[in-house]
Amino acid sequence: MARAIMLQGTSSNVGKSVLAAALCRIFYRSGFRVAPFKSQNMALNSGATPDGGEMGRAQLVQAYAAGVEPRVEMNPVLLKPTAHARSQVILLGRPVGNVGAREYHGSFNQELWRYVEEAYAVLDKEFEVIVIEGAGSPAEVNLKAREIANMRVAKMARAPVLLVADIDRGGALAAIVGTLELLDEDERELVAGLIINKFRGDVALLQPALEFLERKTGKPVLGVIPFLTHGLPEEDSVALEQVVNRPTAPDEVEIVVIKLPCIANFTDFDALQREQGVNLRYVEDKNDLGNPDLIIIPGSKNTIGDLLWLRQQGLEEAVKGLASRGTPVVGICGGYQMLGLEIADPGHVETDHDGIDGMGLLPVRTIFQPTKATNLVRGRVTGTGPFLGPLQGLEVKGYEIHMGSSSLAEGRPAFKITRRGNTPVDIDDGAQSSDGLVWGTYIHGIWDNDAFRHRILAVLRARRGFVDRVGSLKFAADLERRFDALAAAVARHLDLKRLAAIMGLERPLAGEGFGS
Repeated sequence: MARAIMLQGTSSNVGKSVLAAALCRIFYRSGFRVAPFKSQNMALNSGATPDGGEMGRAQLVQAYAAGVEPRVEMNPVLLKPTAHARSQVILLGRPVGNVGAREYHGSFNQELWRYVEEAYAVLDKEFEVIVIEGAGSPAEVNLKAREIANMRVAKMARAPVLLVADIDRGGALAAIVGTLELLDEDERELVAGLIINKFRGDVALLQPALEFLERKTGKPVLGVIPFLTHGLPEEDSVALEQVVNRPTAPDEVEIVVIKLPCIANFTDFDALQREQGVNLRYVEDKNDLGNPDLIIIPGSKNTIGDLLWLRQQGLEEAVKGLASRGTPVVGICGGYQMLGLEIADPGHVETDHDGIDGMGLLPVRTIFQPTKATNLVRGRVTGTGPFLGPLQGLEVKGYEIHMGSSSLAEGRPAFKITRRGNTPVDIDDGAQSSDGLVWGTYIHGIWDNDAFRHRILAVLRARRGFVDRVGSLKFAADLERRFDALAAAVARHLDLKRLAAIMGLERPLAGEGFGS
């Protein structure tokens, strides 16, 4: 039976996911076999597990931090918003339908509870420690009686709760006191400590407030965590609301990602954003497009709806105009589908539209299907032209998450998928324009491949007349360093001895030294 600890927040976006990843790495570096768990997650950033299931990006990241392979039991229920207060429900890695918010909270989620219990029981048998993340706030009185993500989970797992508040947004003390006040007495008893997160300033000046909190609530403050720039993949598009584009320097390559209303898996571009000499901007206004070196249309959970939005905003016309003048354009997953000739949805899998004309930049036709492809994949580059031609034969890896099937009307594919999970396959993927300046693929994570990313950037620099710089970013190794640095920073500001005592651990937790 595992020892568990649960992080709940005074609201959404207080930093629970990042703190959970840090705790997973602390327990892992302390010699524990640890797993993350979030019963219900709502996010458009997701990924594939080795056995072909789909789960939230945050729990994938936490699994990597824990040093274990991700598995769907770590996130048994994933809600992927589509439009009009509806979400696709992913249960244990597979889609089971689309429901509205009222239906979901009225009865649907109650039917999912037994799957939550079963998923946790699997992890409980196999791991020594489980780091549980709640969702939203446990004090949402309109939903509390039927929730399956907060105190109900804590009770099931016999998990002490650490209540996290974001002091950067203001009102943290009131949020903590108010949250505890709105909990039932037995729920308040489960709260074993408080964490103040995202603090900027001198902790000594905060000390009177911490002492007040402990007197007022009877709960110990286990730590004041500073505002950390962690660089981990983000959970959902809330993070994009905080992104501020900066001007591109004269010696930088400029890459524009279209910020679609239902943008999904924008973590695809983390590696590009971390490269020196690259300025990656998110754009939702045609007047902000400028004259970039590369335009990327990302994945979407509502491909047809987002393509209609592109048209209404004048962005489709603007992108096509730049493409006609030689600006390279790349589409990933839903963006790849948009670049094609046609998107058909005869079964109304995604919208009420039977179909829609695509942007016409790639010779592909897409048909939405009720079955969903979710696979880890390996493949190789087969395309031609200035970008893909020099990379022919290069092995790449990533993952697929899509509902549609696309077929080439003419030309050659951009990639060849050679393995899905552990199964050898021989499947064409993607497409390219005749000049090779426009291409698309279903492979998420394509930019995480160092050799592939470095070569594409080298071509972009050459087109600008820049002296090429050898790409030095090794994305996977860089992510491991960031996990250790994050865990070390959190360990410096968290009372690990008290945490171990709260959990009843029989051996101590490693401090900050492992991150050096």
